[in-house]
Amino acid sequence: MLSGRRYRLELTAEQSKQCQEFGDICRAVWNTGLEQRREYRRRGVWMDYVPQTAELAEAKPDHPWLKTAPAQVLQQTLRDLDRACREHGTLSVRWRSKMRWSPSFRFPAGKSIAVERLGRKWGRVKLLKLGWVRFRWSRPLGGEIRSATVSRKGGQWFVSFLVDEGREAPQKHALPDTAVGIDRGVTVAAVTSDGTFHDRQFIAPGETVRYRRLQQKLARQKKGSTNRRKTVAALGRIAGRAADRRTDFCAYTANRITARKALVVLEDLRTRNMTASASGSLDQPGRNVRQKAGLNRAILDKGWHKFERALRNAARHTGSQILLVNAAYTSQTCNRCGHVDAKSRKSQAAFECTACGHRDHADVNAAKNQRDAGLAFPACGDLGTSRSPKQEPVSRATGRNP
Repeated sequence: MLSGRRYRLELTAEQSKQCQEFGDICRAVWNTGLEQRREYRRRGVWMDYVPQTAELAEAKPDHPWLKTAPAQVLQQTLRDLDRACREHGTLSVRWRSKMRWSPSFRFPAGKSIAVERLGRKWGRVKLLKLGWVRFRWSRPLGGEIRSATVSRKGGQWFVSFLVDEGREAPQKHALPDTAVGIDRGVTVAAVTSDGTFHDRQFIAPGETVRYRRLQQKLARQKKGSTNRRKTVAALGRIAGRAADRRTDFCAYTANRITARKALVVLEDLRTRNMTASASGSLDQPGRNVRQKAGLNRAILDKGWHKFERALRNAARHTGSQILLVNAAYTSQTCNRCGHVDAKSRKSQAAFECTACGHRDHADVNAAKNQRDAGLAFPACGDLGTSRSPKQEPVSRATGRNP
């Protein structure tokens, strides 16, 4: 089974400069390759990985700067481009902007990547043209290295190893008859059908105040100035810490849930569509734009999609099955009698059935409905992936392929 391990690098000034150069060259190769593919696509001709790799080798004598980066790193960039064009369409693949894209490049030859343990807290890895690079040994490797990806995030460089753990993914959970429903919300990140509330504040109150002050400061600064770049970097550091906490929360919560439950049922939420801007255009301006923007921020802050991905990843190690069901009416349906009424939702937290008088926390009631919808049909298919079940009208749920 393949898994990822990420470590923080401690680069020298020269190595940091080299990594930035490698990232810039990979970005140029990506954009040039994408431009070529789009031109061929407009002519009705398909361009793939093999001829582009050959042309890359032919271009090196005329463009010596291409020789600065390892050849296999540039080849992996073209391979990633080929995969992106096949999966999303050539005209839909995005350019890599210098200001918006974080440098990243991959070394595919795992056997040529040497790793040594230097002590309790430090290790080092030998990479082509970079030499030995120190990194913080924050966790064991736990397997044979297949590839290494160097990336930059928030001013800090990281190395991610793809390792083969040498074991097969479990086909059955240790507790096969257990199931749980999870309701994701903007007030509480995740509420389970057994009444457990999973939530965390990802940005401290002091950081919130500082973030707002930096935003106000940014609005007054001249674009392109040195002070503006410093302010943007400070904002990025705060946002980066919040993102790291969010990732840690999602992984920790997902591991706890999948370790105890064989079936995990979630609402089938199209997060990208739900967080789309409502501003509209000049001809057709949107309505309730500020309210929608606030909802978008709340959804993104709770990390709905990231939590779903964390569950799928954790399920690979436990044999759990992740199931998506239609979210329609789950918050309006009484879990005891099945009566559907929007008036039963008294408030964000209170649910009281207008038919039978059943009372429960609104999110817990919704999570129970999702759990029951998932139990309405037999488990099937691959573990750790979402399913697309057909359900009876009583459950108000019909799945879809993600």
